[in-house]
Amino acid sequence: MILKERLFTPGPVPLPPEVIKALGQQIIHHRTPEFTRIFLEVREKLQKLLNTERDVLMFASSGTGAMEASIVNFFNENDKVLVINAGKFGERWRDLAKTFGLNVIDYQIEWGKTYNIDKLKEIVENNKDIKGILVQQSETSTATYHDLKPLAEISNSLEDCLLVVDGITSVGVYEVYPEEIGIDILVTGSQKALMLPPGLSILYYSEKAEKRLEKSNLPKYYFSVKAESKKQQKGQTAYTPAINLIIALNESLNLILREGLPKLAKRHALLAKATQEAVKELGLKLLSESPANSATAVFSPEGINADELRKIMQKLGIRVAGGQDHLKGKIIRIAHMGYFDFVDMIEAISVLEVALYKMGYKVELGKGVKKVQEIMIEGV
Repeated sequence: MILKERLFTPGPVPLPPEVIKALGQQIIHHRTPEFTRIFLEVREKLQKLLNTERDVLMFASSGTGAMEASIVNFFNENDKVLVINAGKFGERWRDLAKTFGLNVIDYQIEWGKTYNIDKLKEIVENNKDIKGILVQQSETSTATYHDLKPLAEISNSLEDCLLVVDGITSVGVYEVYPEEIGIDILVTGSQKALMLPPGLSILYYSEKAEKRLEKSNLPKYYFSVKAESKKQQKGQTAYTPAINLIIALNESLNLILREGLPKLAKRHALLAKATQEAVKELGLKLLSESPANSATAVFSPEGINADELRKIMQKLGIRVAGGQDHLKGKIIRIAHMGYFDFVDMIEAISVLEVALYKMGYKVELGKGVKKVQEIMIEGV
């Protein structure tokens, strides 16, 4: 029955035509003036995206590669770090830090909630020797937003502490300007709001973080920031780059910068509001107490398995994501970052209504769609 599947997962996301066209070109060799020119253009556009003149590096890896680079280049064995652990990817910060021998303070938070500032200050008061605070700005597994400003203030109040941010589902959704916010290390990945396939990760590091490069005693080879920085400033990479992804990134950054970061952030805020208000209109409950603008996590109704709901939505042409670990079968996650607009959200909510109806949930068809339309009128 499906004629076309529409992707509403929080990574990978749909690709714009300009990106698809770039990906479909014949590959070029990376050790050429042609690639060097494109590579340097992309570096300059990434700097505009983050409103910085500092180094912004690209690795041929998923976002987790840049997360690993954040650990091995800027910390030493036994360094004490505080992990804001509020979901699957908070756990990834914890596990990466432990893998490389860091002393981890694991601040565990109920999934769907954000940190408590008083609790955070209490932890820091008892651990003034922490060398880093590791956090997701947008925790993808729960669609939860963590405010970075208080964390930056705490980090800056300590003698030698770096704020390390996973911005994999926030860069390209919000205006994420590291120097303005106080971020020392920021990572992101290609398959989210940058509107590319997986395989490319990006890392920014501050002047404060750069001073750590000479001191770090952790093992590093492929993810060496020093080695990559030396090469990338000249328009090349230490190892084979993701050539076509970098060429396609040039196109997606053109689209992002043409829209403008303030307008882009407003669009994502409105799409998030439309989706979240629509599902609430249907009587559904959001998982997150601090919802992100990248995706919406929503509980399925009592007696309805979320994974079965997803299967019916998929048969009707809409693919959404499910819950992880203890949330499996309990939530669905609907993405609205990157190449999405209001009409996309009308499609997603319309199919959600039909799927719920088919599963016996009493829903007034069109009620959620109407809410999206009302917010669409507000936003246009």
